Amino acid sequence: MPTLAIIDCYRFLFWSLDLNEPPHVHVEGHGGKAKFWLTPVRLQSAKGYNERQLNKLQRMVEQNAAEWLEVWREHFS
Repeated sequence: MPTLAIIDCYRFLFWSLDLNEPPHVHVEGHGGKAKFWLTPVRLQSAKGYNERQLNKLQRMVEQNAAEWLEVWREHFS
């Protein structure tokens, strides 16, 4: 499970067995978990986060999506 980044105590990662799904990142930290698709960036699921936190996470994913998508493709190729 490669960690892509730790930003503001949120860990952004993907699981090596997730290759049968569209490119996405998992987020863990601050008592919650979430999953965001990378193309286009959108929330897929979340637990333990409020709307404000999810908006913040969405912006973080949007800012890094191009780089993380490249890492995803390299990892799964």
